Amino acid sequence: MKAIGITGFGIPESFEEYELAVPAIKETQVLVEVYASSINPGDNHLRSGELLQSPVGGQFTIQFPYFLGGDVAGVVRGVGTGVQHFKAGDRVMGMVRGGSYMDQVAADEDTLTMIPDNVSFEEAAAAPTVALTAWQALFEHGKLQPGQRILIHGGAGGVGHAAIQLARHYGAYVIATAREHNHGFVLGLGADEVIDYYSQPDFVTRLSAPVDIVLDTAMLGNKELETGLPGEFGDYSYDILKDGGKYISITSFGIGTYPGVRNIDSLFFRAHPNQADLNEISTHMQEGKLNIHVDHRYPFTTQGLFEAYRTSEKQPRRGKIVISKEI
Repeated sequence: MKAIGITGFGIPESFEEYELAVPAIKETQVLVEVYASSINPGDNHLRSGELLQSPVGGQFTIQFPYFLGGDVAGVVRGVGTGVQHFKAGDRVMGMVRGGSYMDQVAADEDTLTMIPDNVSFEEAAAAPTVALTAWQALFEHGKLQPGQRILIHGGAGGVGHAAIQLARHYGAYVIATAREHNHGFVLGLGADEVIDYYSQPDFVTRLSAPVDIVLDTAMLGNKELETGLPGEFGDYSYDILKDGGKYISITSFGIGTYPGVRNIDSLFFRAHPNQADLNEISTHMQEGKLNIHVDHRYPFTTQGLFEAYRTSEKQPRRGKIVISKEI
């Protein structure tokens, strides 16, 4: 089968096509023919080598060729003897290890869910990582309640735009930060207020009132990637949190080392795929309560990946970039 991997760190042109054996599946695994995948920020940091130079780089073992990608949408072609929820021919989406830019992948049953009939493979491929991250940030870690106020940094990005929709649907008052040209997009997702912190970074005085939760999805710069701390940006975020509030970050891996401030709970986390949460995401997409914005589509080829990763390096970012076999 065809698989597209990187030959080294650096520019996106390090992608090459390889011929691999179809993966063997274990008892509780599903063999999925991949129709579409997507790019997440972590893929870019791995591709460039920046992530391995950071303090968390020791968590990754890289041997070339290395296969990027964690989101997958496709059709089940085989199931292990212990699989209970899927059969050949099912349309599924989820998260995989070992790369997704390939014709077929082996995925644990618990990391997949059904794609609703009204959702395309492309939208399904864009959803798993960002929607699952948003869901777990809001409800598992944030314990979001109706009527609470939440500030979501990076509201136009993958996780941010999903979190706005979910928080609004569950009755929160949503404030988002975004670049000025994305304000209309973010307000259309359901945000009650939007702030351009890029041109006016001191957003404390611009909020109508303090917030219960800050969800920080904004990408770190090189300095912050080295320390794992959001710096001045984080100080402003603490300033607008209520006593006993929650500061949840998916980028600042060192945030738990911040000194305790006014009993604020500081947390960094990565999404952990599980079928129960993925089923919730699928249901919300089916019911139109969560719409994943696909901003760019590229063919599932080496050249397509070149172009997709070049685009992902640019600003502004909005929603997700998808690689699809249906182009």
